[in-house]
Amino acid sequence: MSALTTRRLRCAVYTRKSTEDGLDLEYTSIDAQRDAGAAYIASRRAEGWIPVADDYDDAGFSGGSLQRPALQRLLADIEAGQIDIVVAYKIDRLSRSLYDFAELVKVFDRHGVTFVSVTQQFNTTDAMGRMLLNILLTFAQFERELTAERIRDKFVASKKKGLWMHGIPPLGYDVKDRRLAINDAEAEQVRTIFRRFVELRSILKVVQDVRSRGWCNKTWTTKAGRVLVGQLHDKSSVHKILHCRTYLGEMKHRDQYFENTHAPIIERTLWNEAHALLQVNGRVRAGASRRGKVEFLLKGLLTGPDGRALSPWHTTKANGRTYRYYLSTRDTHEGPGTSGLPRLPAGELEGAVVAQLRRVLRAPEMIEAMIPQAVALDPTLDDAQVTVAMTQVDRVWEQLFPAEQQRLVRLLVERVIVTPTNLELRLRPGGIGTLAADARPAAGAAP
Repeated sequence: MSALTTRRLRCAVYTRKSTEDGLDLEYTSIDAQRDAGAAYIASRRAEGWIPVADDYDDAGFSGGSLQRPALQRLLADIEAGQIDIVVAYKIDRLSRSLYDFAELVKVFDRHGVTFVSVTQQFNTTDAMGRMLLNILLTFAQFERELTAERIRDKFVASKKKGLWMHGIPPLGYDVKDRRLAINDAEAEQVRTIFRRFVELRSILKVVQDVRSRGWCNKTWTTKAGRVLVGQLHDKSSVHKILHCRTYLGEMKHRDQYFENTHAPIIERTLWNEAHALLQVNGRVRAGASRRGKVEFLLKGLLTGPDGRALSPWHTTKANGRTYRYYLSTRDTHEGPGTSGLPRLPAGELEGAVVAQLRRVLRAPEMIEAMIPQAVALDPTLDDAQVTVAMTQVDRVWEQLFPAEQQRLVRLLVERVIVTPTNLELRLRPGGIGTLAADARPAAGAAP
């Protein structure tokens, strides 16, 4: 007996017939394919090939789709690691689609399964079979790219003709016979938004105006019958309307715009006036952002009672003095006062949060409560190390550089909830443990 035992390779024979004609005969095409596969496996028995007990027969199923019961069962068994080789009479028995065949081969490769065609000498276990496979996959890739090009060309041609190809149309339009048709009531809202922006020269003031009128984004019913109810306008939706070239009668495809594809809602002169203002405002905002970075200790940590974030904001007066604030993003998008919070001076708010954090870290009851949590996260810590880590932050806070103060705040604080009458400080669960681990060498070196 050979010292080396031949590895057993479990072989599954897959058979398929497109129609049910002749399946009532004593010996069918399915039987012939199965017998040919079994004979081929028997001829390779010396190499360790053995048949599996199951039959994978799809009678009356087209090869143009992968949704076949026996094929899906075969793939499930491959995923379960029960098959090493798939044997078919011809490649087209497995699939008539080159793309689908390439996808099946990907599944085979992922699980170390090889494919053999009995009559076509196609065998991915040898070099010739792998070469043929690479050729087939090259053509499959070519077919995919060619199909993608055809789809892109069809989209471009359709949009040039004014056909609406995707998604919810902009406010002011409905889709009729795949073309944009003006919705008179919505179109008047769009024109008003443009006119009011030219008059008020402020997107935020326009938002306040249209919200007071109860105007909303477009309400749309999907093909499935689901109703998407429009929400009251905010800064983002008004900004989107002011930049939508569809209102000029143009259809967009990527970076291209096709003119005169449908009836316009906005006249070119009104569009030009609005965009002249938008460009001026854009330059002002860009200049302000270049005047220098202003540090905000609590950036990204603050939320209002409604869960909306508080974002940092600053202004520099003519005398060069900079004033820092935290503003609710809800006020920014929907108008001042909608959040119920005033404009919060950054220095006062940061001082209040730091004072509360320092009180929490030196409170004996908080230290006692945090010790088991920190030790559970890092069993190498002990009570003394956690206590030192919590109390030393309070002792050395005033001597820390701003960058180090910000690092400690982000390490220890998960969120700060600001209400008109209160501050709620939520600590990060693993922060104390990380702080104690960082402080361990210093604690060990202390006299």
